[in-house]
Amino acid sequence: MKNAIKVGFWEKLARIILKNRIIILVILAALTIFFGFQWRNLAMTYTEANLLPKDHIANKEYQKFLDKFGEEGNLVVIGFKDPKFFTPKNYAAWNELMTGLKKSKEVDLVVSLNDLKKLEKDTVNEKFVLSPFIDQSKVLDPAYLKSVQYDLFHNLPFYEGLLFNKESGSVRSAIYINKKLVNTAGRKTFILENLVPKINKFEKTTGIDLKVSGMPYIRTINADDMKGEIGLFIGASLLTVSLIFFFFFRSFRATFISIVILIVGVTWSFGTLGLFGYKITILTAIIPPLIIVIGITNCIFLINKYQQEIKLHNNQAKALQRVISKIGHATFMTNLTAAIGFATLMITGNELLFEFGLVTSINVLSVYTLTLFIVPIIYSFMPLPKAKHLYHLDKTYISTLLNTVTTIVKGKKTIVYCIYAVLFLVSLNGVRQMKVSGSLIGEMPKTASFFKDILFYEKEFNGVMPLEIMVDTKKKKGVMKASTIRKMDELQNTISEIPELAKPVSVVNLVKYSKQAFYNGNPEYYQLPTSQEQTFILSYAKNATKNSKENLMKAYVDSTGQYARITTFMKDIGTDEMAKVEGKLRKKIDEIFPKDRYEVTITGKALVFQKGTTYLAHNLIESLLFAILTIAILMLYLFRSFKMVAASLITNILPLCITSGLMGYFGIPLKPSTILVFSIAFGISVDNAIQFMAKYKDELTQNKGKVKKSVFSALRETGVSTFYTSIVLILGFATFTLSSFSGTIALGGLISCTLVFAMFANLVVLPSLVLTFEKKKTRKEELENLEK
Repeated sequence: MKNAIKVGFWEKLARIILKNRIIILVILAALTIFFGFQWRNLAMTYTEANLLPKDHIANKEYQKFLDKFGEEGNLVVIGFKDPKFFTPKNYAAWNELMTGLKKSKEVDLVVSLNDLKKLEKDTVNEKFVLSPFIDQSKVLDPAYLKSVQYDLFHNLPFYEGLLFNKESGSVRSAIYINKKLVNTAGRKTFILENLVPKINKFEKTTGIDLKVSGMPYIRTINADDMKGEIGLFIGASLLTVSLIFFFFFRSFRATFISIVILIVGVTWSFGTLGLFGYKITILTAIIPPLIIVIGITNCIFLINKYQQEIKLHNNQAKALQRVISKIGHATFMTNLTAAIGFATLMITGNELLFEFGLVTSINVLSVYTLTLFIVPIIYSFMPLPKAKHLYHLDKTYISTLLNTVTTIVKGKKTIVYCIYAVLFLVSLNGVRQMKVSGSLIGEMPKTASFFKDILFYEKEFNGVMPLEIMVDTKKKKGVMKASTIRKMDELQNTISEIPELAKPVSVVNLVKYSKQAFYNGNPEYYQLPTSQEQTFILSYAKNATKNSKENLMKAYVDSTGQYARITTFMKDIGTDEMAKVEGKLRKKIDEIFPKDRYEVTITGKALVFQKGTTYLAHNLIESLLFAILTIAILMLYLFRSFKMVAASLITNILPLCITSGLMGYFGIPLKPSTILVFSIAFGISVDNAIQFMAKYKDELTQNKGKVKKSVFSALRETGVSTFYTSIVLILGFATFTLSSFSGTIALGGLISCTLVFAMFANLVVLPSLVLTFEKKKTRKEELENLEK
């Protein structure tokens, strides 16, 4: 590392690159082909993001639940709210839809109106039997279907909240996908090629608008939308940075060289994902456009330096060598700091962020290497740039900008510091208002059709996101004890009173239904049996644990009878609200379930995800401080000056504070997507500071330690590149706002906002701080000038 930043090393590297041009190009081409072949290993993710470390208590509890009951997110619901449904034509279409789904090999169970079973008492054999709710021989009679509608809403409380909403008249069916397929590509095939076409056919036949939801459906459609946006991101970011690059440089060949580098960089980034066997997620999907945006800044620094050298002495060989030796080590440090910003995400303990941080940091350094090799090599085969290609170096607006910045730094440092202090204090007030929030569907597009369906189910059935409660009785067959059933019923009553939660389902519901059946289906007896009734009635409920294709309750008690499961669904509520709901449930659980006899766990995908969001937010400061500390050590090693490191850090911490403050003022919460902003933005924004400091150090040597002259010389040379790269980065990240995913929009918008402030901070605040920190030297220089 020590030799890596010495000028002698870079001069030697320049000679190696320029003497072995063909060999290097062949090696890069071979690597590109290799990474291209790794694309065959790419695949979309089929599971939700787990934001917690594997050894976190919430993950352990969730895994224990899965071990007992299997995958819980395998339910797809299809519903409607339409009074025209109960007609022969529409019922026939519904029957065809549900029967077709029931025959699908991907489906384990269908609970629907057309084949609904009701529990009846067999007085001859003294047992309960399941009989069809609808007599299929009468379904062509409109009057019969009307009686079915009345019977459903008034005499079957067991299915209320599960299959219908009595108050609004909405009806739904439950389709349970094979648990072995729900997290595989088979789920996608079933949803897109089987379920969706059948639903479209039903809607076309009947004119009834079906509402489809459930995590398997949402995840599939969301992943399909995300897959479509990858091309949009890459195309938009590539087009944006190319147009801006051409606008600044007015050179087709410079633009073409940059595009080639970026396309190769994208190939390598996808290839790295395939090589490591990582899936494409909402985070890894943004790596290629991220590499495009970061990679173009390397092109700007190197090409701008090459053109400056050509303008200075018109010697191509000398210019190319200086591009590598003078800019190579500075851009290496800037890319290294950017890579560190991403790599700090690996210490969060989260697998998703680990993959994102690892792949992105590797590819940041890879695209730097590509730029360092390709730009000088390609230009070495080309004729010298013409005068029109160098015209941008003398453009009026650039000169005006640099003159203005120089004037401010020379005579208005006090005003700069006052503005800095005001912005910092205002930002701190906004930071105090920041909140943490996250949900499984919070990152999904609000404009998507499935999101409207989610709102339908939140209104009609209080949500679709599963929340699970597992009761461990610590004894075999302990679930069916009357005392356990009563305790579970008391807990379910509490759940029913919480407006954010749906009506719960468990073996308790079946026990109540058993009593109703015992009393000839009278809905007034849908309640727990008394001690005198329970001996006979509970005998059927115990059979709920036996395997039966028609028995929905088999999924709610394990094979030993020791573990019971209470399933409810919740609305898309924030982290704070979820914490309150969990607190209410935990208080009731502690009250009615003695810990020496029961172990009760609250879990489920939605809860684990929200706990993960809180975990990441709490670890944000740790990862960000780690990034700042690591970058500070690197800068200290490079510049050997605490003052210079302090100036760079002070300059680039302000933009992060301003962005945090804006998030607080505008109510943008900390969530998985916005959490990434800070580490990424800091790693990138500090790049311009390093470029300035590296040039300042070089100027100090050439100017024999004269601070002022060195500061303004460095500002004039790096100011153009700082302006160019900042504009490209700002507009490049702004392309992320084209996404339909709110998290990606927030990520792009917030990073762009941070980089706007970082540009002006690096142009104005940083040189001002350097002059202030070196005040003794500058005063000495002024006295020497007066004596002369």
